[in-house]
Amino acid sequence: MTVTIRDAMCDPQLFGDVFGADSFAAWRALLSGFYGLHLSDDEAATFKSLTARTEAPQGPFSELWLVVGRRGGKSHAAALLALFQAVFQDHRDKLSPGEIATTLVLAADRPQARSAMRYIAGLCEHPMIRPMVKRQNETTIEFSNRSSIEIGTASFRSVRGYTLSAVIADEIAFWHSDGASPDREIIQALRPALATLDGRLIALSSPYAKRGELWRTYKRSFGDDADTRVLVAQAPTLTMNPTLDPAIVERAKRDDLEAARAEYEAQFRSDISSFLDTDQIERATRRKPLELMPSSRHRYFAFCDPAGGGADEFTLAIGHREGDTVVVDLVRGRHGSPAEIVKEYADVLRRFDIGTIHGDRYAGRWPRDEFMRWGIKYQTSDLDRSGLYLELLARLNSGSVELPPCDRLQRQLIGLERRTSRSGRDTIDHAPGSHDDRANSIAGLVVHAKRRQGSIRILEIPGC
Repeated sequence: MTVTIRDAMCDPQLFGDVFGADSFAAWRALLSGFYGLHLSDDEAATFKSLTARTEAPQGPFSELWLVVGRRGGKSHAAALLALFQAVFQDHRDKLSPGEIATTLVLAADRPQARSAMRYIAGLCEHPMIRPMVKRQNETTIEFSNRSSIEIGTASFRSVRGYTLSAVIADEIAFWHSDGASPDREIIQALRPALATLDGRLIALSSPYAKRGELWRTYKRSFGDDADTRVLVAQAPTLTMNPTLDPAIVERAKRDDLEAARAEYEAQFRSDISSFLDTDQIERATRRKPLELMPSSRHRYFAFCDPAGGGADEFTLAIGHREGDTVVVDLVRGRHGSPAEIVKEYADVLRRFDIGTIHGDRYAGRWPRDEFMRWGIKYQTSDLDRSGLYLELLARLNSGSVELPPCDRLQRQLIGLERRTSRSGRDTIDHAPGSHDDRANSIAGLVVHAKRRQGSIRILEIPGC
């Protein structure tokens, strides 16, 4: 007997006690349409409203990209879809001996991935599902029908090698926090793995800035009746979860209208944009080496972004000027004891004959005192983070910066965001959940190196 997504959501012997409620009516209409099921008049109206299409679906889609507000039930839906693909879709006739049909649930980070697994594990406790579970741990659930559900974080290196029956891309709008364009790279790596089993790609996310795969797919396919492969839907929180108190949304709007429109009304933010693009960074980056050796021909400059521990790196950048160009000789980042890192960096600075380093003015007195212990003078920058980045942008646009081929640096630079406040003031910073420690050191180095005079020290050779 074939079980449809509507059966799974409505049948009291399956998950009807949860997903059969009136509050999940919009979800039932959308997912039934995605799988090509016949829709009632009410469901068809809901489907058209969510997808901006003028016609009801004529068959199943391969991809679902859903832009939905926070607290709209995405986690519940993702768990249901993962379980439906793993348990009720039988791919055994297409599998080679020893091969497993995997449903892969990808999240932006480990805490979010663990949260997704908790929802899935909860559904697996159902009396009809539990006997099918062969093995279960924190990241994987294997079933007796040669299928499994695995969770992981968004990394294009870790998604290869699977035979996939489905991919659930959870909060894909925020994957850019971990790289230059990880969402695109991951999706490109996943599609071939889905081809063998005609698998489904399902991306569910709150919207963010107008960039990335969610935004590109939304622009291309939202409301496009001719696209029979990709379905894009957009829905405010209260449409998908009418049980949420509307007062919560109203309060959020009063506090920050732009943020609330994204978080609860599923609108892409117009006050956030990318600060730098990939081409700018690639043009400025030398092919090799990663670090340049010190030379007596140059006068060197340094900038650091101190950190007191935690997830942030304590970073150091060193560079020199060649004509109008600032060449970044090296950029380093370290975790650990700040005092030990300062000692290590002081040794590096002495190798480059640097006696003064500039740094973040918000770090307090301890960097100055700690560097002074090793004979290095620490001067605070007179520009804040946004000011440094704006000057870096001007230098990059003029082609007067050479960057090292550091992947982490490139990801941080491309991940920078320009945010415009209601007063019209722009600030530049990293995206939520990401870092810009190396990028900040590079910006500070470039700015302060351009300001200093006497960039080249001439080596006097006896007899010349």
